[in-house]
Amino acid sequence: MPEIMKTSSFFIKFFLWLILSCTAGSVMLITGIYLYLAPELPEAEQLLNVDLQTPLRLYTADGKLITEFGEKRRTPITFEQVPPQFINALLASEDDGFFEHSGVDVKGLARAVFQLVTTGQKKSGGSTITMQVAKNYYLTSEKTFTRKFTEIMLALKIERALSKQQILELYINKIYLGKRAYGIEAASQVYYNKSINELSLAQLAMIAGLPQAPSAANPINSPNRAILRRNYVLARMRNLEKITQEEFIEAANAPVTARYYGANSEVSAPYIAEMVRREMVDQYGDEAYTKGFNVFTTIKSDRQLAANVAVQKGLLSYDRDHGYRGPEKNLNTIRITDVPNNPILADWLKVADNSFDINWPATLEQWHTELNKYGSDGLINSAVVLDTRKDGALLYSLNGFVWLPFEGMAWAAPYLSINSFGKKPTSVTDVMKQGDIIWYEINGQSTRLAERPKAESALVSLDPNSGALQALVGGFSNTGNQFNRAIQAERQPGSAFKPFIYSSALANGLNTASIINDAPVVFDSSKIEDIWRPDNSSGKFYGPTRMREALIRSQNLVSIRMLDQIGMKAAFEHIRKFGFDTSTMNRDLSLALGSSAVTPMQLARAYAVIANDGYLIDPYFIERIEDSMGNVLYEATPKMTPQLAPLCGGVNVINNDNLTEQNHSIAQCAPRVLDSENRFLMVSMMQDVIRKGTGRRALVLKRADIAGKTGTTNDQKDAWFSGFNPEVVSTVWVGLDSPTTLGRYASGGTTALPIWIDYMRVALKDLPVANYPQPENIFSVRIDPENGLLAAPGQSNAIFEYFRENEIPTQYTPYYSNGLGEDVGLDEVIPEQLF
Repeated sequence: MPEIMKTSSFFIKFFLWLILSCTAGSVMLITGIYLYLAPELPEAEQLLNVDLQTPLRLYTADGKLITEFGEKRRTPITFEQVPPQFINALLASEDDGFFEHSGVDVKGLARAVFQLVTTGQKKSGGSTITMQVAKNYYLTSEKTFTRKFTEIMLALKIERALSKQQILELYINKIYLGKRAYGIEAASQVYYNKSINELSLAQLAMIAGLPQAPSAANPINSPNRAILRRNYVLARMRNLEKITQEEFIEAANAPVTARYYGANSEVSAPYIAEMVRREMVDQYGDEAYTKGFNVFTTIKSDRQLAANVAVQKGLLSYDRDHGYRGPEKNLNTIRITDVPNNPILADWLKVADNSFDINWPATLEQWHTELNKYGSDGLINSAVVLDTRKDGALLYSLNGFVWLPFEGMAWAAPYLSINSFGKKPTSVTDVMKQGDIIWYEINGQSTRLAERPKAESALVSLDPNSGALQALVGGFSNTGNQFNRAIQAERQPGSAFKPFIYSSALANGLNTASIINDAPVVFDSSKIEDIWRPDNSSGKFYGPTRMREALIRSQNLVSIRMLDQIGMKAAFEHIRKFGFDTSTMNRDLSLALGSSAVTPMQLARAYAVIANDGYLIDPYFIERIEDSMGNVLYEATPKMTPQLAPLCGGVNVINNDNLTEQNHSIAQCAPRVLDSENRFLMVSMMQDVIRKGTGRRALVLKRADIAGKTGTTNDQKDAWFSGFNPEVVSTVWVGLDSPTTLGRYASGGTTALPIWIDYMRVALKDLPVANYPQPENIFSVRIDPENGLLAAPGQSNAIFEYFRENEIPTQYTPYYSNGLGEDVGLDEVIPEQLF
């Protein structure tokens, strides 16, 4: 017995020494590891100053979001902005002892280690939220003992340095939650298009359950797994008595309402967005996407929206005028027989009459797969034709079911060529059949068949007094094509270039009443290929014509003769003042007809000189750049006219010395390049283009202060309208990307001008009608319209014309109309009053 007791005593001592040795060894090991790792541990306070990767965001001048760029969508929020119920859901899911432990859950770690040792599998996590913060901010995802121990040490350090609320705030803004969403506010926007404060309990629980498997178990990729995870979170909340039984049942039975929402753009401006993105990358490199820059553009949201609609509306109208090319494709190779099991179709069948064929073309998933390839494109949406009948067709789009009446497709005569189309349809089946993927647009209260136009367009709108870009559209859509026609498409402007030829003529001795012969002319020059016989688009010749009348009627021969008279050298010297690079322009008389290519932006800038009383501005589109904290990093200093910067009045070259210290930080002076007299005369003639010339359609705006010029090139390959009032200048181009004819009936006045009108109706709606002050050196004189000489007293057909003082006619007309159809000779000179 004593020997047994001795043996027992020996084993007890052995095990005690073994436990003591292991404990001491463990303590020494842990101490050694701590001493090894401690010098490398970062200071926990640094977490408060960590720059979270936040996307680049672009805004309009009035603060509406255009878009964002960056791999990570993140919107940091404070702890106070988080709804308490989400905190409850998150802690129930991830760390219910968060407010009790000191950064490490010893029991949880021990349980995880025991399960790993006994089963070889990781069945439960031992990481607290604090440990996850340490890992997410400082460590990699490698699974090693050293990394785990470092995570624990950092967690303890973080808990000593930061409050629980600060730790939670770091966690909810950093954690990845699927679909490029980092942080709970971004996830709320991505899945529900709402702020986190607007979500229901079921939605909050859904987001709270995402950290475990954000890619594999989010409600978009795997709705069933997401529901299981959400309901687990809700059950944990119920067990912890954070919600009632009634709340649990209601939330657990809630359907999945999540879908993917891209950046919540308030204003569609994809072309200007790409322009800004390139500028930011050029300036900041890849950090442009991660530093949370906020870029405020010069774009006005109401004008940009109007520009988008005007361009698409105009192109869709042009497209309807040329016939229907047919559906995108047909899906009738796919059939379905199990209609009742499709809840959406079953709902429809409850209200549809029995005349519909229920042999539907595809399953719901197949429809979505196909329609997602097309989606929506501004004013138009893609849809599949489910069935047709006498009075219309039933469509299914990503927005649901749509009824397209026959009246909405009655325009769809088949396209034959650019100048011809077939017979108008007499039945729905003449236009479409079941399974067709087509486009439709909502036109007021009705639905109309549509198609993606082949023609393209661009619109540029500037503030002529600063160069601020107020709206820009580079095409019908940037889907699949990033080509920005507003700044990249170099096209012949046609007659829209004539104002600069006319201005050159005014600067070189001619006046608005100068007579130029509109008669056939033949040029045989080495600078022009072969023999050139230009004519007018009407095919008519008007003989001796006053300059004003020639611009109103856009007479080609007059422009050519004027350019020939003043000479190419003088013309180029003057045209250069409008900002054109004349080195790339044609060095022959075809220049008078706008044969040298320009971009819509270049033409708009040049027209701004006439609109703003003769100052050359520089277009710009970034107003300011702010960092993620709202600090201003850059602010534009545009060249302004006296209209916006009165101290710039009279400046003929850029002269910053004339600005006060206050104004110096916000503006420079735009150089005057055109005298007021020339500008006034040009405005007067271009107003007449609208009053009684090729721009008459614009009279619908009922504005006395608008002026402009149409432009149409050979074979109707390009159609232009550029016009302005003193506060807005806008240019519209329409054409095909590969220059081919738009059709015999296309022109600047019929194709581009309607787009300009629709846009300017919005752009000018809140602006009072402006005046163009008459310079002191300009006088209004009664003249004979036939010869430009002074009118005789009582001459019935006399008109008023503007002249510079030194160019007022001194000779009276030798013959004039007496109102009876008779020409009467004038025997004496009688002084005429000037106005």
